[in-house]
Amino acid sequence: MTGIDLSVNVGKLKLKNPVLLASGTNGYGNEISNLTDLSKLGGIVTKSLSLKPRKGNPPQRIVETSSGMLNAIGLANVGVESFVKEKIPFLKELNTTLICNIAASSIEEYVECTKILTAEELISAFEINVSCPNVKEGGLEFGNDLNAVGRITEKVKAATNKPIIIKLSPNVSRISDFAKVVKQEGGDAVSAINTLVGTAFNIWTKKPKIKNVTGGLSGPAIKPVALAKVFEISRNIQIPIIGIGGIMNWQDAIEFIIAGSTAIQLGTVNFINPNAGVEIVEGINAFCEKTSVGKISDLIASYQI
Repeated sequence: MTGIDLSVNVGKLKLKNPVLLASGTNGYGNEISNLTDLSKLGGIVTKSLSLKPRKGNPPQRIVETSSGMLNAIGLANVGVESFVKEKIPFLKELNTTLICNIAASSIEEYVECTKILTAEELISAFEINVSCPNVKEGGLEFGNDLNAVGRITEKVKAATNKPIIIKLSPNVSRISDFAKVVKQEGGDAVSAINTLVGTAFNIWTKKPKIKNVTGGLSGPAIKPVALAKVFEISRNIQIPIIGIGGIMNWQDAIEFIIAGSTAIQLGTVNFINPNAGVEIVEGINAFCEKTSVGKISDLIASYQI
């Protein structure tokens, strides 16, 4: 890289560049490490971790759609204990920032996971996935309840000295209200957005293509929605935003940054081109050179209305 400063600060979290790999699309790092140079990225976000191992939903649980994909993996993961024993040793070899994504079915589980993982020096921050069913409240997603998002933010923040990023659901009327609650309760940043709810049917069998019936829609199809949600938060709340949703190339990444994102995450594109992250970092750098932007941070929320 030349003299362009690609570093960004997501609250207290400093990244060498704004490109992260999204949770659930790069495993725990080792699954993708032989296909790309992870050290050139701003960081990786781990597959969601829960207190105990989860098998997830039965197949079929991934279906391609027009300009995207549906997934209903069901937060399958190895659990916190196995992650610490089996995954952390490999991750220590990477020269990149590690953010752990945490999923849970109760506020207590979010807190317990955070406390256990805080002891791992390698972990720089936590991304809290609130698009999980609250089993104590009959299965309503935490992410659709303002009070629940506020309580999770407050409790998890009190359980660690590391930055807390809340990953917001787009399946709400005003996402900026949720970002506001996160800030009020001490959250350091928000990730926007998680997947949209979608489904697909086989016209011959008349059955859903996904065993779970509905799944999360990701990919280029959701990019305009994600951009609008990032922009809504940016215009209403002063809080760092990590933009997610259909980013396929450096042009998309720059668009998210202009709309208000401090950093961005790549998801579906990793399945198509595992080296996309490195290529996007290079593309952002070249764009900054071409447009005489000395620091990528100068582009954040630089939209003209």
